[in-house]
Amino acid sequence: MNIFRILGDVSHLLAIIILLLKILKSKSCAGDSSLVWQMSHNTCALFALVFTTRYLDLFTTFISVYNTVMKVIFLLCAYVTVYMIYMKFRKTFDSENDSFRLEFLLVPVTGLSFLENHSFTPLEILWTFSIYLESVAILPQLFMISKTGEAETITTHYLFFLGLYRALYIANWVWRYYTENFYDQIAVVSGVVQTIFYCDFFYLYVTKVLKGKKLSLPMPV
Repeated sequence: MNIFRILGDVSHLLAIIILLLKILKSKSCAGDSSLVWQMSHNTCALFALVFTTRYLDLFTTFISVYNTVMKVIFLLCAYVTVYMIYMKFRKTFDSENDSFRLEFLLVPVTGLSFLENHSFTPLEILWTFSIYLESVAILPQLFMISKTGEAETITTHYLFFLGLYRALYIANWVWRYYTENFYDQIAVVSGVVQTIFYCDFFYLYVTKVLKGKKLSLPMPV
């Protein structure tokens, strides 16, 4: 454990809490009255799948109390979010804009997890699948924002803390490499790819959202 890992986990948890509080506060998934719903239900479902396939080792391996508690919290939050999105508030979605085709992500990620992994065992393949899937799970959310051309402030905070989590984990891997001589190529490469997807958003977040402006994108003519 190191400070970057802990802060990364906290940032990840904050992103999930922001999403849950937004849904509970508005009692719907429709966003502000002037905007379409800006939280992609596809991205939320993909993250639930990421946690499910990654944390199967809860039944086989004990690492630490902190590790176990965080895994359980992430799983519970993910499933509560999916329940509210797909069951409790399912009628409030704008499915027209949240239309990213998930097979474009799931098919290549599944194939790659069988081709590139640490060992050809069920748990290891599923863990690898979760790593690859997490690196692209945010794409439906970014696609939705690019399609509508704007995002609520609460949505931008959610995305910022998700991106910050990945950036802090890169710092964690650098720290572990120099202090423990530990290097996981699959996790590092996937994490870097995921962080790259956030780069444009980080720029807009700093130049617009932090200055009190609405995050909006130029719409195609």
